[in-house]
Amino acid sequence: MKKEDKQQFTRRITQANPTELVVILYEMLLCYLEDANTALAESETDSREAGSFHEAVRNARGCLNELLYSLDLNYEPAPTLQRLYLFCLRRLARGEQRCDAGPLEEIKRVIAPLSDAYRKISDQNSAGPVMENPQTVYAGLTYGRNTLTENLADQGLNRGILA
Repeated sequence: MKKEDKQQFTRRITQANPTELVVILYEMLLCYLEDANTALAESETDSREAGSFHEAVRNARGCLNELLYSLDLNYEPAPTLQRLYLFCLRRLARGEQRCDAGPLEEIKRVIAPLSDAYRKISDQNSAGPVMENPQTVYAGLTYGRNTLTENLADQGLNRGILA
């Protein structure tokens, strides 16, 4: 994942409601799976990319674990989602073990429709952002031609949490 993507996800997380956070996790997972596929394709020509593949898989596993642990199994469809996430974790482990892109594609086929469904649901969720005191980001054009820089305003010590 590129630095710009990480910054974009970070910005979105600070303004996201609970449903949007799930959408962001799905998008991050799909991004890491794409990174793993790219690293796997490049590792055939450059052995240094094998480490990038394993790192991308580890990050994808982190997203899946976060989705799994955030489920409240007392409500539907949490038990079904739990089975899907466990399936994805098993396929991810198999893909990493065999350095095979096939299982990663299976995970994408499972996660992409879930991401689309949660994106539609997130539009209907009127809850406010989860973070109540996020850091403010100001962006604007600087002296460089067509370059965009970010200036972070000092928000004090209790950014994103209440003291």
